[in-house]
Amino acid sequence: MAEKKKVEETEKVEEKKPRVKKNTTAIDSRCPSCGSKLTFSPKKNKWTCKYCNSEFTIEELSTKYKSAASKEKNKHEDLEEDEGNYFEYNCPDCGAIIVADEQTSATFCVYCGNTAILKNKLAGKFHPKYIIPFKTEVEEAKKAFKNISRGRMFVPKGFNNEENIEKIRGIYIPFWLYNIMYTATIDAKGDDVTHWRVGRTHYTKTDTYDMHRKGNMIFEKVPVDGSTRFDNDLMNSIEPFDYKDLVEYNHAYLSGFLAEKYDVDEQDSYDDAKRRVENSGEREILNTCHHGAPRVYNKDINNVVKDFYYVLLPVYMVNVKYMGKYYTFAMNGQTGKFVGNIPLNKKKVFLVTLLSLLVCFGLAFLIMCIAFVIGGK
Repeated sequence: MAEKKKVEETEKVEEKKPRVKKNTTAIDSRCPSCGSKLTFSPKKNKWTCKYCNSEFTIEELSTKYKSAASKEKNKHEDLEEDEGNYFEYNCPDCGAIIVADEQTSATFCVYCGNTAILKNKLAGKFHPKYIIPFKTEVEEAKKAFKNISRGRMFVPKGFNNEENIEKIRGIYIPFWLYNIMYTATIDAKGDDVTHWRVGRTHYTKTDTYDMHRKGNMIFEKVPVDGSTRFDNDLMNSIEPFDYKDLVEYNHAYLSGFLAEKYDVDEQDSYDDAKRRVENSGEREILNTCHHGAPRVYNKDINNVVKDFYYVLLPVYMVNVKYMGKYYTFAMNGQTGKFVGNIPLNKKKVFLVTLLSLLVCFGLAFLIMCIAFVIGGK
């Protein structure tokens, strides 16, 4: 009966297909000399053309794109997008249709391989204020992933094979950066324990202190991942980023890379920033308490957001499926820090454990035999 009821209820639900918005123009960085595609080189911090071998700095390209960016921004300032929609774009090189969802800001054409920068997706409220350009090359990320099995005997064979290595892509991840004023009043107790001995008698003395602390701190550029697609713990693990490399956003930096736009706004992301600030602030204040491990029994916390920014930060990522489960690896595209969870070859773990037990059992048996022989003499 339960199965029948489920079918009847399902039949009542009207299937809602995602709507597709068409006639949107995909743009890309073009070589001022020959009109071919430009690719951003993290090492040179320049845009290069593989056809005429020209190289351009951001200053040389800024004049060309400034007027176009201004027009596009005004045109799409009030653009509202429907939740769950997909969008079609015309590749400027081969004319193929590129389909992307509402979070994708830059993608690749599956036919000609050129980067399509979906500029209208980064317009209005989705227009980033700053960006940290990639400083490391994709080959460095591939090398780091290839070397994860080095010194790890239980990594499954073929887990980091060439096929998986080629899946690594550079992605600009949306982040919110907060400047927060933290003010706190904390009351805690702490113990000083003294031990001494007189003859055979052991004495213990415990002195308990009331400790009251008050302080304020300014936390600058507290990062919070603004996309639900990426695991927060993974994004936290590749920190820190050096925010001295932040530059004013220019869509040309996206050339050759993927990009996402945020789907968690600044208000919802603030809860994570607040939690990080309060944990760090309390830890710093309690470090001034010198009577044992402090036990907090009262605290009054106040946080004030002084400023916040929407930025794009560089990350190399790869997802690998093994035994029906996905494993995600990420590398900081600025510093080269590489993180991820590595699966274990359970069969190899079992065999090694079994072999170790057999060796231990054999040694124990050998020792017993030697002891028996010696005892018999």
